[in-house]
Formats: sequence, C-alpha cells, structure tokens
Amino acid sequence: MRNTSHRRPTADIKAAIAAERRELAVVLNGLSDEEWDAPSLCEGWRVREVAAHMTMGFRYSLPTMAWELVKARGSLHRMTSRCAHKDAAAHSTAELAAFLGDNAHHPWKPPVGGIEAALGHDVVHGLDITVALGLGRRVPEERLRILLGSIDARTLTFFGVDLSGIELSADDLDWSFGTGTRLSGSAQDLLLLAYGRRLPPGHLHGEPRDRFLAGQG
Repeated sequence: MRNTSHRRPTADIKAAIAAERRELAVVLNGLSDEEWDAPSLCEGWRVREVAAHMTMGFRYSLPTMAWELVKARGSLHRMTSRCAHKDAAAHSTAELAAFLGDNAHHPWKPPVGGIEAALGHDVVHGLDITVALGLGRRVPEERLRILLGSIDARTLTFFGVDLSGIELSADDLDWSFGTGTRLSGSAQDLLLLAYGRRLPPGHLHGEPRDRFLAGQG
C-alpha cells in the first residue's frame, strides 16, 4: 500500500485542530432545529449526538470518564453512545456549539493515536454532520493531508475497513492508497471511508463503490 508523508510539526497540527473546532462551531450555530435532529453518518446518532460526543473530552474529567466506562461494563462503544444521547438531551444546541468553539485549544486527545488522532476526531465527526446534511463544506487541504498521510493498515483494522484489492484515489488532490481496482472520490470522502463510514450515493466512483454506500449491509 502506498501512502507517502512526513510528520507535521505538533504546533501546526494544534493550529489545525483549533481552526477546525472554531469553523465547525460556526457551522453548528447556523443549523436549523430540523438539521440538529437529522441523522448523521454515525449510525443511530443525530447531528446533536455527534456534537455532544465531539465535546465529551472537554467536559468529562478522567474519573468521570472512568466511572461512565464502569457503568457501561467496560464497553467504550456503549459508554460513548450512552453519554452522547444523555448529553444531547441535557444541553441546548447553542451550548453544544459553544462547547466546541470555546475549547478550540483544549489539549484533549483520544486514548490512542496522539495529536493527529485528535485532529481526525474533529474532522471526521464534522464530516459526519456536514456530509449527511449535504452542506458542501470542504475541509482545507492541509488538514486533509495530515490525516490522509497517517492512514495505514492499523487505521483500517481499527475502523473495520476492508480495502483488499482496492486502490483509493482522490480526484481533487494527488493522493492514493492501496492497490487494485480504482475507487475514487474527493479526498475528504475517501478519508471518511478509511475511518469506517458509509457514504450517500454519488460520492464514490468505481466498481467497488456499492460496498461503501450508506444503507448497504
């Protein structure tokens, strides 16, 4: 699999995270009530659950997080889903947007993956919202390149993505990954695919596209 990149300075990645959070807060503030309640690309989560989940790391202390994990009987997936639904119901949409914008420089990182994973968390969950709503937001190229450059076999395994016999090829910048039958789309759509998302029709092109469509088994 081909994916050439060099590691970006930490300061650049932190700046990208802050910019992404501020921009997404503006997007969230502009949504209608109907859009807040619309489905996202995350199965079973509306836009408001995604926004609540994105800001969980800013609002929960480590002891609180640990207790929530105990209550979920050790299942991280069960814990995050329960907290997303609980927090989405407890906070107004204005509060959820503010949690994101007001914490642009918060140092939270996922348990694995480091600072690049923190950027991936924000970018991908932002796309879970904007792609599902058809808003047409384009993530800046530099942020995408940081994340595309970090994709490897471990990334795909973690998100349960099987790209055997497939080459991902971006049609809006010079990036490809894997070997085999060509599957093309915008760089941000291919990033979503690599992070285990299924996409609405029309986003991917090539014979394997049906394997990655939303609503397919």
